[in-house]
Amino acid sequence: MTTTSSRHDLDARARQLLRTLIARYIAEGQPVGSRTLAKASGLDVSPATIRNIMSDLEEFGLVSAPHTSAGRVPTSQGYRVFVDSLLEVRPLDEPAVDKLHRELPPDAPAPDLLSSATSLLSEMTHFVGVVSTPRREEFPFRHIDFVPLDAGRLLVILVFTDGQVQNRVIATQRAYSPSELEQIANYLNASYAGMRIDEIRQRLLREMQDEGARLNRLLSAAVEVAQQAFQGSAAGDMLVAGHSNLMGKQDATDVDRLRELFEAFQRKRDLLQLLERCSRAEGVRLFIGEESGFAALDRFSLVTAPYGVGGRVLGVLGVIGPTRMAYERVIPVVQATAGIISGALKRGQAPS
Repeated sequence: MTTTSSRHDLDARARQLLRTLIARYIAEGQPVGSRTLAKASGLDVSPATIRNIMSDLEEFGLVSAPHTSAGRVPTSQGYRVFVDSLLEVRPLDEPAVDKLHRELPPDAPAPDLLSSATSLLSEMTHFVGVVSTPRREEFPFRHIDFVPLDAGRLLVILVFTDGQVQNRVIATQRAYSPSELEQIANYLNASYAGMRIDEIRQRLLREMQDEGARLNRLLSAAVEVAQQAFQGSAAGDMLVAGHSNLMGKQDATDVDRLRELFEAFQRKRDLLQLLERCSRAEGVRLFIGEESGFAALDRFSLVTAPYGVGGRVLGVLGVIGPTRMAYERVIPVVQATAGIISGALKRGQAPS
């Protein structure tokens, strides 16, 4: 993430003024003048001293003066210093945590959990909630069946431990009789139920090498069918809720940028790649403005946290809002939601 070395050059007065300016701007959305800062900061300094400190902060690139206004607003770099070293984040309050537990029960199917989490993130922050969904093979499979369609084509019915069913049509090198398909299905169900698809592929190949001639024919057939039946799918999807929450929170000059972001929600690919980057970091991660390197987010901030089971990341959830967001309110919501989703999946849907 982008940082700025100037945070180390700020004395206590400059830090207090920057904290006060950003808190005021987040609350009111108007440039903050020296007179307002003198009253709100609690510092016993003259207006001239405050103006000098503001000039220093502007030179550091932490605040800017829009147009001819006498007041100043924070820059992306200013928000970064604020979030990294001036912000006090408290755990989510008990009623909000209770609400998350109530609406994200561990006995709900994983797709319902993630859909509810997306809506809750939007509802509780009043911004846009986003959740990247796991690829189907991230969940252990429970049962497999084969239905012959015609010569060389099979319908594969995969049932996963979270209750979801996936149908795949595969082509095989030869036609299999119903009894062969039943044997293969019985073997796979008895040997590999409860394992993830990538684990099944690796183990099948190992057993093919290790087993003797007695099981070689069955294993050969199982390997051919399973290699396609358990073939990895494309990247997971992304759920989005609360687009309209961004309307009215941006200046009229940002309409084009807002439209670009809405188009990115539709395309999903670029945002999914960004969320994938976030999945490699532990805990909460923030991109402020242009830090993401994604043009559609230049005027926005993204707050994310990964969720998963047993140390294995399944996806990322987060909130997209204007850079002028109450970070101390959004960060605990994202953090708590990720923790509760991980706990629910561990107890109900995706054993590691």
